Amino acid sequence: QVREWKNEGSKRYMCTGRPGWLTVSLRVGKYKKIHKNIMINLMDVLEVDSERQVVRVEPLVTMGQLTAHLNPMGWTIPVVPELDDLTVGGLIMGTGIESSSHIYGLFQHTCVAYELVLADGSLVRCSPTENSDLFYAVPWSCGTLGFLVAAEIKMIPAKKYVKIHYEPVRGLQKICEKFIEESKRKENSFVEGLVYSLDEAVIMTGVLTDEAEQSKINRIGNYYKPWFFKHVEKYLKADRTGTEYIPSRHYYHRHTRSIFWELQDIIPFGNNPIFRYLFGWMVPPKISLLKLTQGEAIRKLYEQHHVVQDMLVPMKSLEKSIQTFHVDLNVYPLWLCPFILPNNPGMVHPKGDEAELYVDIGAYGEPKRKQFEARASMRQMEKFVRSVHGFQMLYADCYMTREEFWDMFDGSLYHKLREQMNCKDAFPEVYDKICKAARH
Repeated sequence: QVREWKNEGSKRYMCTGRPGWLTVSLRVGKYKKIHKNIMINLMDVLEVDSERQVVRVEPLVTMGQLTAHLNPMGWTIPVVPELDDLTVGGLIMGTGIESSSHIYGLFQHTCVAYELVLADGSLVRCSPTENSDLFYAVPWSCGTLGFLVAAEIKMIPAKKYVKIHYEPVRGLQKICEKFIEESKRKENSFVEGLVYSLDEAVIMTGVLTDEAEQSKINRIGNYYKPWFFKHVEKYLKADRTGTEYIPSRHYYHRHTRSIFWELQDIIPFGNNPIFRYLFGWMVPPKISLLKLTQGEAIRKLYEQHHVVQDMLVPMKSLEKSIQTFHVDLNVYPLWLCPFILPNNPGMVHPKGDEAELYVDIGAYGEPKRKQFEARASMRQMEKFVRSVHGFQMLYADCYMTREEFWDMFDGSLYHKLREQMNCKDAFPEVYDKICKAARH
């Protein structure tokens, strides 16, 4: 298809032909209508190499599919981002995170090689030792350097359960101290925080294990079970700690059934025990279905009165960041997920020369701030994130100017490669693909 595009005279930019409504991002890319759509129907797990401890997959393999494939073989991947429908391609070209990221980094940091079809129609493999510039430039590039056709991801041995400890914490300073302390402890397989108000949170730590006390097993993934964030909130309300054993796959996809807490805005009675018992098997609705059936008026309404954002900030700015989120958005719960950011080349790396501990703060829901105005409030948030050397996940609405965008991200390697590989006539720049200012 790429060679055909070349033969036709390379008249317009190329993009993947996957319809915008199928992606998990709430944004519907307008560029799909005007660019040359390249169909990439690659959705298979290609190879599980137990010796190298690597799994080779195609870009449309989903997280749900991958864990279902690997777990029975005794393997899993180090970072399993939350929602079942997230694809490997999306997690590499965008980014992905999970509560094990304080050990392994972002999803891209668990990948050992990529295979890409470039603008000239050639197939290239890149890794830290082979075409390394391209290997480091691909993550966050949103398909603007080439088409991903396969990826090799590290595997780790799977265990049956996650032994999870819930600890309610009150007071913002204490929440931050506790969260930072647990995030630094490598013996925690998983660390996660749910912040229910400015001074109330539950910090969860988990350890992978094959043994479990039968009476404490909680299969939270079963359709009739309470939504996970509501289950966690019980510990806060009762002001008590608790320990449970959750089957690993249920843990990995613990926020899937309620789309974190987005479903409470879509089906307000969804967590009602009677509804769960009778109709729980029907939810969650696919995000793609919601997007496909959503009219333009509802989409605009959603955009103005609803926030779905992940901001990645240095851990040392956690307290200041939560306060900023509170003032600018006032959305709860907030999701806290720690990750180690290595000092690799590419668009996203810490300010100094050393790897640094960061935290992903996820705000999903309806802002309770009185004068919330989507554009003004988000521009304020973005300015704050730039000031602390943080990054905004690119699946969400982004209101930055081009200068602000390249102030947040390091474009040096990216632009060098776009020049070298003649991408400028083949793919839009990443900013033009994702930013509101560029798309309208």
